[in-house]
Amino acid sequence: MSDHLLDTSILIRYLRRVPGYRDMLRSMGVEGWLYISAVTRLEIVRGMRESERQATFALLDSLETIQMTSEVADLAGELIRLWRPKGVILGDADAVIAASALKHGLALVTTNARHFPMPDLIVFQADEEGRLTPREK
Repeated sequence: MSDHLLDTSILIRYLRRVPGYRDMLRSMGVEGWLYISAVTRLEIVRGMRESERQATFALLDSLETIQMTSEVADLAGELIRLWRPKGVILGDADAVIAASALKHGLALVTTNARHFPMPDLIVFQADEEGRLTPREK
């Protein structure tokens, strides 16, 4: 398998101890590197409860964080701009996450594959039990 960028939804399920997600991340970590976008880190920290601080930062610090560079920001803006005429409104966070994966050649793992319509982005959809399936093109 390749290296993967984890979407915010994956980390939320992991932190909430949804069955299957801990095993999924452990397995993926053995097979390659796991990354998150800086915007995913922001989303997780802003939603964390004080009682979750230690576990949250232990998880975040175990993953490589891709910084929000000018190249990632430019690509995210281009994605938003290019998909708008097609009637697809990309959220800023999703655009940054997609741009981070594309810029670094990473496969994206998410529970919301429809948020990432880019045909050149490799996307794996996680189900409620933490099983992954590749998005069909």
